[in-house]
Amino acid sequence: MIVCHCQSITDHEIRAAVDWMRAADPDTLITPGKIYRALGKRADCGGCLPLFLDTMAACDKLEVPMNLRGLSRARTQERASNEGRRQGHRVSQRRAAQ
Repeated sequence: MIVCHCQSITDHEIRAAVDWMRAADPDTLITPGKIYRALGKRADCGGCLPLFLDTMAACDKLEVPMNLRGLSRARTQERASNEGRRQGHRVSQRRAAQ
């Protein structure tokens, strides 16, 4: 089935790209952009994205690697105290530190 008419990408190509990426690097996060790049194509209108994501989700090997699960929760808890800013983020504070 054709998923992206603009670039002529089929569901078979998406599954093959996911399988190839997982075999090449078991710890990689697989995104639609990486799949487009692996196929040598670029997203055009974005109308296919919902179907593209559904096709990706149906792949057995798409899951997030175990060692990367929960990282976003840990980072948001870490940032809660300083809103993600570096210490001394203001220009006046940087000058004083030098």
